[in-house]
Amino acid sequence: MAVYGDAELQPSISAPESVSRATWSLEDALVELMRGRLEGLGPVTVEQLIASSGLSKLDIETALLRLEAEGFVIRGKFTPGRTETEWSARRLLARIHSYTLNRLRQEIEPVATTDFIRFLLAWQKVAPEQQVEGPNSLRAIIEQLEGIEAPAAAWEGELLPSRMIEYDPAWLDALCLSGEVVWARLTPLSRSAAVESGERARGSAPVRNTPIALLRRRNFALWSSVFPQPTPTIASEFSTTTQMVYDYLQTRGASFFTDIVENTKLLRSQVEEALADLVANGVVVSDSFGGLRALLTPGSRKTQAASRRKHRQPIYDMASAGRWSILQRNNLNALDPTLTEDVAWALLKRYGVVFKRLLEREGMALPWRVLLRTYHRLEARGDIRGGRFVGGISGEQFALPDAIGMLRSLPSRSARS
Repeated sequence: MAVYGDAELQPSISAPESVSRATWSLEDALVELMRGRLEGLGPVTVEQLIASSGLSKLDIETALLRLEAEGFVIRGKFTPGRTETEWSARRLLARIHSYTLNRLRQEIEPVATTDFIRFLLAWQKVAPEQQVEGPNSLRAIIEQLEGIEAPAAAWEGELLPSRMIEYDPAWLDALCLSGEVVWARLTPLSRSAAVESGERARGSAPVRNTPIALLRRRNFALWSSVFPQPTPTIASEFSTTTQMVYDYLQTRGASFFTDIVENTKLLRSQVEEALADLVANGVVVSDSFGGLRALLTPGSRKTQAASRRKHRQPIYDMASAGRWSILQRNNLNALDPTLTEDVAWALLKRYGVVFKRLLEREGMALPWRVLLRTYHRLEARGDIRGGRFVGGISGEQFALPDAIGMLRSLPSRSARS
């Protein structure tokens, strides 16, 4: 009655004394009427409220703004295909959203693990029909594999050539020399594990087995933060020659291989062994991948390459590696929500479908429970899908929309073949 003062009641009823007309102003009454309607209508536009209530647009918008200030309602575009702004009670919208997510999850039929492996081969461009070519494609592959560590020898021995048609090592060198890509060891060297596995032994074997990651330089601090941090006393355990090279790089900064040899007065082979030791410990890095490639090449092969190419500098030459420098790890807050979301997106781009068991081989120190909160938030925003995508795997699973389409199409292609 405070809103519709001229209305005639049929049958005649009276309000309880606690809410009698004398205690209500027009503004407060409008707010309560809109509150009651929104609790039952769900997402609704201002025009719909005008049509059903007979009130003016100004009165309804004023009441909605007061409810929005209280946090009771939220505005947005919630109904598919509707372009007008809608208003909905926050709790009711949360329930609708929860029902929608549950329905979407129930629509998904999980595939067998064998089909999921076939999907991964296609998703990561390993399947023959999915292989790519050209230097721009190499940039996309590095972006997808960013942050994953693999033995140094495996990058150009298996990982990159298996995804590309006629892979050229010069493409990777160009990306490194331009400053766009950097290679580095992110996981610290475990002292006990190194002794048992012989990782600190002399020669090229330690470098071949050293876990190396290819990263976009602008994301180096991001990935460095989510991996275990190295111990500060690592330099005290170096050999004499390794310590000399380490001290020189600490003092003089980034230096070419020939400058290190000349200023330390060491033999070229000694400097090479020292750099191999520092690389195995995740302490130094070179401007190009050629530096790591040179450490992977035994001395006999370098001599043979030089004899076959008298008029051409050998590919596996330390002199063509660019500058060597101490790896600086400027770490961020690993639990920062923005950082965690960047890592969560990177894992989704790498695997298409992510779950806890799949990430067990990752060397990251970021717990799954932290990533899980991020994936729930991305699912609530509608950016990704949650559900049971792979059968026989426990725990929650999340996937990119594009990955779901590819995952569903693979079994049908297998049946036709």
